[in-house]
Parts: sequence; C-alpha cells; structure tokens
Amino acid sequence: MCGICGDLTTTGESASVAALQAMTECMRSRGPDSGGLYHQDGAGFGHRRLSVIDLSAAAQQPMVDSELGLAMVYNGCVYNFPELREELEGKGYRFFSNGDTEVVLKAYHAWGTDCVRRFNGMFAFAIRQRDTGRVVLARDRLGIKPLYYTDTPGDGLRFASSLPALLRAGGVDTEIDPVALHYYLTLHAVVPAPRTILKGVRKLPPATIMTVEPGGERRFETYWRLESNPDPELAGLGEEDWKRRLLQELEAAIHRRMIADVPVGVLLSGGLDSSLVVGMLAANGQQGLETFSIGFEAVGEEAGDEFQYSDIVAERFATRHHKMRISPERTLESLGGCIAAMSEPMVSHDAIGFYLLSQEVSRHVKVVQSGQGADEVFGGYHWYPPMMETDHALATYARAMFDRDHDEYARTVHPRLAGDDHTTAFVAQHFAGPGADRAIDKALRMDTTVLLVDDPVKRVDNMTMAWGLEARVPFLDHELVEFAARMPAELKVREGGKYILKEAARSVIPAEVIDRPKGYFPVPALKYLRGQFLATVRDALTADTARQRRLFNHHYVHELLADPERHITPLRGSKLWQLGLLELWLQAHDIH
Repeated sequence: MCGICGDLTTTGESASVAALQAMTECMRSRGPDSGGLYHQDGAGFGHRRLSVIDLSAAAQQPMVDSELGLAMVYNGCVYNFPELREELEGKGYRFFSNGDTEVVLKAYHAWGTDCVRRFNGMFAFAIRQRDTGRVVLARDRLGIKPLYYTDTPGDGLRFASSLPALLRAGGVDTEIDPVALHYYLTLHAVVPAPRTILKGVRKLPPATIMTVEPGGERRFETYWRLESNPDPELAGLGEEDWKRRLLQELEAAIHRRMIADVPVGVLLSGGLDSSLVVGMLAANGQQGLETFSIGFEAVGEEAGDEFQYSDIVAERFATRHHKMRISPERTLESLGGCIAAMSEPMVSHDAIGFYLLSQEVSRHVKVVQSGQGADEVFGGYHWYPPMMETDHALATYARAMFDRDHDEYARTVHPRLAGDDHTTAFVAQHFAGPGADRAIDKALRMDTTVLLVDDPVKRVDNMTMAWGLEARVPFLDHELVEFAARMPAELKVREGGKYILKEAARSVIPAEVIDRPKGYFPVPALKYLRGQFLATVRDALTADTARQRRLFNHHYVHELLADPERHITPLRGSKLWQLGLLELWLQAHDIH
C-alpha cells in the first residue's frame, strides 16, 4: 500500500521533477517508509512506500526492469501473486525481488493489459514502456485503490493517489463542477467517477484501463462489469448449499488477505461483518490476533459506541483487544486533520472515527482487515426490502436514498448552479444497464459498484492511509462479490437484511452479535450539531470565503443554522453538516 504519482508531457519538455517531489511529499503519510522518483524523456513517476510485502530494498519503487524495458509505480496488493509468479517463472521470467510489485510488472509484459483480469486484489498502477513511450494506468475492479488525474498543457497528464497531491503540484482548475455538486448534495456526498467536485480533476473509474500514447491520445477500456441477476445454473441450490458455499468463498477471501511480511490485525466494530472476519480467522488457527474498537460520547438518546458487542467477540476468540473512547474535545481538535486527509469531501460521520482509530491502530500494526462492503453486497440496508416489491425502481430508490429532491436542491444552491436533475438522470442510466433486471438487483449493483466505491471504501482508504495503515476488505473480494450477485435476492434481503450471511455466521460467532439491532459507526456529535461543533460549521458557512464562493443560497443556510437537528436526511445525516463539510474541505485545501 503506497502513494503513486506521475507527470506525462507531450511538448518535448521533461517531466517536472518539482511537481513529482511536491506530489510525493504530499502523500508521505501513505508511504512513510521510503520514497523514490523516476523520470525519462517526457515521463516521470513518483512513489511513497509502505513496506508490507518484501520489506527489502529490492522491492523499492518506482520499479524499473531494464531487461523488459518497463518502469512502474504501483499501489495496493495482489493477493494471488505467489501463484502468478509461479506461472511466470514457468514462462522463463526471472525475478530479483520477492513481492507482488515485480509480479505485476512482469505479468503486464507477459499478458499486456489483460493481466488485470488475472489479479485478485486491490490496485492502482502506472506502467511505462521505454521503447514506445506508452503509459498504461489501471484500477482494480471495485475501486478500492484510488487514482486521480488532471490535464496539463499540450495534452499532458498528471496523476496521483490523492486529489490534494495534484493540487500541491499546481495548475489545477479548482472551479466547482456543477454536476458533481448535484451528486454531492443528493447522494450523501458520493460523486461517481470519473467526476470529482472540482472541474479540473477526474478519477479513473473502477475496473478501467487508461492507455496514454506519447502524443497524449487516451483510450479507456472497462475490463469488468458486475452481473447482478441470479444464475440459472445455481437455481437448484438449497439454503444449506448457499450457506456452505458462502462460508467457503468468505474464508478464501479472508485467507488471501492475510498474506504479508508484517502482522495483520482487524478493525472490530462489534457488528456482524467484522466479527465474522475475526471468528473465521480464529477458526483457521490464527492466534494472538490484534483487534481494535473505538467509541464516542453519547448525545441525548444516541449511543456513541458498540463496545458491548466487540467485547463479546474479543473475549470469545481471545484477541489482543484495544478499545479507544474519544471525548468531544478530541473529536473536535482532530476534525481539521481528518478533513485535510480527505481526497474528496466525505460527509459520513464515521470518517473521524476511522481517522482516530487508524491513528491508534498504526502504533501496533501496519495492516488490518475491515468489514466494509457486506451491507451492499449482501443486502443489509433498510431500503432493500421496498426494492423487492416495487414496480417503480427509480422512484422507490430515490425516496429512500436521495438526501434532497431536485426542488430542494434548487433551494440549497446559488441560483446560478440550480441546473438540471443530474442525479436522477445518472441513476436512471445506471439502472437501465444490462445485467440487472429486477429493481432489487439494480439497487444492489448500484450500491456495490458506485456508492460503496465513493463512500465507505474511499473513506477507509483515506483515513487509514492518513496514518500509514493498510486496510484490506475481504467482503470486496471480486470473486465473493460475483458469487453474491448470482445469489437470489430473497436470500439476502429476508428478515431485515443479510439473512444468508447471518445464518451462515451462526456456526462461527456468538448469536448475541448476530441477532443484535443493526448499528452504524456512531459519531453523534456530527449528527446533532451542538456547541462548538455547530459554531465551527456556522463560522465556515458564514465566512467571507464562503460568501464569495457563492455555492449555497444564504436563506437556505440560515434555515439550517436556525434548527439543525430538524434537517436530517433519509439516511439520518445532518443536512447542515453536509454543507459545512464541503466548505471546510475547500478551505482546508485553500481552494477559493
């Protein structure tokens, strides 16, 4: 897990070493162990390294293979690299290191861009061919590893693992993208690829290869799509068969993610998903497992921790458990650092939770597994049961998911930004795509391949990497995701959601954790804005920079400020925090 960047020119000028240095320095937290630069002719790469597999200097990046004429920067982990290495050695390839980086490089030489179809893991990489000058960039199927890019003069291109790194290099158009703003204020801060909130920055979509020729021409290829309809060949499976197959697939996904030359811990929230990861590791003989939980102070009737459940799991499986309880004072004083660590503004309350948890966890381990993704993959949210019954997929989904309808959006923003209902159009287009016929399957695919990528997955990556911590997400193993997508939705959504996962889990973890009420990562202070938290948001939204930006209708802002706890989204978020977070993010990155 690392930070990568690059500068590609087409004007005959050399790549900017100053830009590469600025970008790599900005991403130092993503790779605190070492760094390096490569530049040749009009191409330059930069890298910051978090040493997890092959800790030796032989695995340093940028990695150059002079014999093959290739140079590469790579972020992530390809879990099946030992098997791929064995296959490549059978083809006559010789290796000078023992990690996955060199395997990715030689896999590209052996199979071209088709190599990505062989990878099981999370990755973003750039490979340059010395003899042709062609550069290939790619991102994993479910977008677990980020990759942002911006245009430079003369059809040039810069890319980086984080958006702030591109800003640090300079020359980025920082005007707000009005389509992205509509997404942000409607889909609870999700801005689907390739857009970002800034006009001048785009992100490579998941499962996408971008080929950049020396003259600047670009080609995009989507190499994977999720088919969300039940598989007729599996129609004869009974419930017990599905449970058995599910546990086999999940066990394989979790086992893959233990590959490392450093210890691997688990973020243990106390919910079903992370508890199941711990239980399955213990069942496979893992001893001395480090687990980590965090909690916040309650606000009113809203609890701020789930320690009662994480304690049950930690005790049952004899883990080395670490608990953190965070005061409002520490939450507030850490908010600025959390926001600065966001590649894009992320409104979910638990960003600060992951930020503070990661700070503590990074003192003990370099790698953790996390339970993110299970709710989207196995139908755990409250909006899925209505999607089972509706004949109006788009309207039913919008009613449950959209933070505000287009009429309220038009009241939220400055009149110059009101525009069209971009979010409804986007969801309608996604729902119309082949491979998901029923309303429920459309919703599950949308959430797994779009909302999950640009909300919880991005949040976990940004907040863990802010402290040099690698997070692995077994529920997003693409083979497990494909298996779940072929499963009848009835088995997922029944009895409040995640039915089949809960039933399979009964043979692994305590029933108290399975049958508990559904919880979320609670940070009540950011849902019910009071005291200094409210003052921070008020100051941001009424500052001169905010007024001059002319993003929001000031009448709407004052309506929210007058009674923030009355203005809650259908997904139980604060509408005021949503506006305030965007302004605080723009100020944190000095965007005017």
